[in-house]
Amino acid sequence: MSVQVQGVEKRYVRRDRETVALAPVDLTIDKGDFVAFVGPSGCGKSTLLNMIAGIIEPSAGKILHEGQQVRGVNQRVGYMTQTDSVLPWRTVYDNIELPLTFRPFSAAQRRERVEAMMKAVDLSGFANSFPNELSGGMRKRVALAQVLVYEPGTLLMDEPFGALDAQLKLMMQRRLLDIWQETGKTVIFVTHDLSEAVTLAQRVVVFSGRPGHIKAIEPINIPFPRDPFKVRFEPEFQASYERLWSILAPEIAKGEDI
Repeated sequence: MSVQVQGVEKRYVRRDRETVALAPVDLTIDKGDFVAFVGPSGCGKSTLLNMIAGIIEPSAGKILHEGQQVRGVNQRVGYMTQTDSVLPWRTVYDNIELPLTFRPFSAAQRRERVEAMMKAVDLSGFANSFPNELSGGMRKRVALAQVLVYEPGTLLMDEPFGALDAQLKLMMQRRLLDIWQETGKTVIFVTHDLSEAVTLAQRVVVFSGRPGHIKAIEPINIPFPRDPFKVRFEPEFQASYERLWSILAPEIAKGEDI
């Protein structure tokens, strides 16, 4: 197993008032799975991702990652958010190398890994470029390379492509699927875009409105490799989308955003 969520819940107390952000949740994600989380805003999907990352502590229950209970920041995962961590005063090479400087790698090892990552995300010719010289899609590729360069077994992704236009989003989806299939990493992907979830994931976990809990776990029976530019024209894509929408529709009727 890659991730085991066992009776995990999250409660916040502010001004003597308790808010249940996440009701007790049980979930198992196998090694190498690509799983997407969808649900209304405030349903706890990002909260659960943050607890897997060890950024937030559960109020109850426990999370195991690769057989070890998550206690504190989980340094065995890579975490990519909508707001990238690309530093404007560092070159592409230096930005990608940055995570390695906090780990016991020699200069030669760092150089080998950074060059391999730049090749993997099609940035080999931009090592000395600064972020303000890059397009939005290229900056996202730098951010993706940052979380891949130290070879975490699990990638946590919280709406990483949400700020991109439609074409760039499809290009990044294709690149992510290529890397996932080449490396066999576990990917947990939070998105508000139902089409994105169906395009990418093997399984989609649907969360209810607050207090969030898992309403359904739907398999996406579209074979890999998938081409994000073409997969939406497949009959199973539409069927999966409609099944998921029927589960989410009651939440939308309550006035929630997905």
